[in-house]
Amino acid sequence: MEEAFARGEDGTRLYVRKRRGASSTTVVLCDGIVCDGFIYKYLWDDIAHPFSVAHWHYRGHGRSALPVDPERIAVEDFASDLGCVRRHLGDPPVVLVGHSYGAQVCLEAYRQRPEGVKAMVLMCGTFGRVTHTFKGSDLLASVLPKLIDFVVGHPKLARALWSRVPPRVALRVAVMTGEIDGSAIRVEDIEPYFAHVAHVDFPMFLRMLQLAGEHSAEDLLADVRVPTLVIAGDRDTFTPAALSETMSHLIPGAELLVVPGGTHVTPLEHHELIDMRIAKFLEDHGVH
Repeated sequence: MEEAFARGEDGTRLYVRKRRGASSTTVVLCDGIVCDGFIYKYLWDDIAHPFSVAHWHYRGHGRSALPVDPERIAVEDFASDLGCVRRHLGDPPVVLVGHSYGAQVCLEAYRQRPEGVKAMVLMCGTFGRVTHTFKGSDLLASVLPKLIDFVVGHPKLARALWSRVPPRVALRVAVMTGEIDGSAIRVEDIEPYFAHVAHVDFPMFLRMLQLAGEHSAEDLLADVRVPTLVIAGDRDTFTPAALSETMSHLIPGAELLVVPGGTHVTPLEHHELIDMRIAKFLEDHGVH
């Protein structure tokens, strides 16, 4: 595995890891908000045999630096960073894979520069307005402005509340509320997510989420001209499967997989099914 740092357009350092495969075509893995790769634990290994594979950390996430320009945290900015990562990798042909927020990033990156994109895989995500559909309502969108005001006015208290919840406690709550299927996932697979969350800049996260809720790539979908696979879990309350179904209908020729019992972390809960379906999808469309 090779590790290095790319540079965003504003100079922000972006962590990139790459594993070379038999093909120069590179599967580029894009995370959700406050994630640093936990969701790709299995796909990272399974996809690397026929393809090269790369994964990067968003600005302000994981091993990447905080944004040089703190205002550049909209979906379009992360898509621009993805373009910088592609150039850092040598601009090979790519398959863009996005989980959750990563679906919006991949779509915007395709809008900005479709050249060289051979296919897309959009998992447990949507084309935009995510805070207006969270758990089937727009409650999150209406609450966010007040929450941001509180955090700005009480930064130390907000930081303490955000970082003091033990990962194991957060995990138990997620299982109890049904956000994660405790019978289908290993604790060691999901625990890194909760550990990482505690160290992400909380105000930045809230502003990112707010901007993601204002963004939409719906106008782009009819113009997507590459093979696209949309994957959803039928128990996903963060981005309900109905959004994936709509997205698959609006993208010409898109394929849809809805995983029974799958939640927002379907790629971990049902990783064998997901990895095999992605491999078959790429094979069927002659992506190599």
